[in-house]
Amino acid sequence: MTSPSGRPDLLGGPPATLLPTEPGATALAAGKAAVDVAAEFPASSAAWAALAEGALDGGRAVEAYAYARTGYHRGLDVLRRSGWRGHGPVPWSHEPNRGFLRALAALGRAADAIGETEEVTRIRAFLVDCDPSAPDQLGPLAP
Repeated sequence: MTSPSGRPDLLGGPPATLLPTEPGATALAAGKAAVDVAAEFPASSAAWAALAEGALDGGRAVEAYAYARTGYHRGLDVLRRSGWRGHGPVPWSHEPNRGFLRALAALGRAADAIGETEEVTRIRAFLVDCDPSAPDQLGPLAP
């Protein structure tokens, strides 16, 4: 087994979960609007993450929270179907994992914006558990 960094996992933890390619992420990369992608591919964490990030950028924290929460839960569904059992690496380096990780980070930022401090702490820990490099890729959850 290897860790998200690619080094051997000497503790014998669960293997990294590598999600399948997401058609919603492909549609977003092709320039399709996030709202249209979410309607066409409602299981797409990437689409919900994009909607959440847009709402955060627009100062609409409650809307962002709802979008991010949807993306997070849709991502958990796919993670579980892919063999994840509630813990273990979900590496940022694997492109299809990024929609879930972006939704998780957006949920943390939206939670911070509405003053849900305990949720921010929980999400920060979850994100680091998924991949210690993810916060560097996604930016801080709170100042």
